[in-house]
Amino acid sequence: KQWYQRRVAITAGDISIKKLCLNICVGESGDRLTRAAKVLEQLSGQEPCFSKARFTVRSFGIRRNEKISCWCTVRGAKAEEILERGLKVKEYELWKGCFSDEGNFGFGIDEHIDLGIKYDPNIGIYGMDFFVVLGRPGYRVRYRRRAKTRVGTKHKVTREEAQKWFQSKFDGILTNKKH
Repeated sequence: KQWYQRRVAITAGDISIKKLCLNICVGESGDRLTRAAKVLEQLSGQEPCFSKARFTVRSFGIRRNEKISCWCTVRGAKAEEILERGLKVKEYELWKGCFSDEGNFGFGIDEHIDLGIKYDPNIGIYGMDFFVVLGRPGYRVRYRRRAKTRVGTKHKVTREEAQKWFQSKFDGILTNKKH
């Protein structure tokens, strides 16, 4: 009986934010990319990483291995605070298609100054993508080094559970139309 009660408690356990990924894709290297990195550094308080183009696209004017975007991963209370600011910009309203089958969700904003960062004419205005990975206690078994195993299907976060979590935690609204 104890085993069964513990199992139910874990399965119905709290869903939490495992990480928040912030991404600004500039599409070119150089000065614009370094300014976008400054924006991410101001927002997250940590140094962003840079992503390179996988192949050359002549119509976009990018070459293979050229740095074109910057990103950073935020965890813990800082992730919740930044997510709250991002959702405030979206007025706590997300399209149902923003949620993946694995229970993660993402959205984008057009102007970083809406997050409360003061406008600097030397930096300019950048849009950015937010992507939130949700999980339950016990997801570590998938990523640990020793005795790695898979997360059971009943323990995974589904799309419906993620949507319900978003509605209850942030009093969010789910729409059927894409804005």
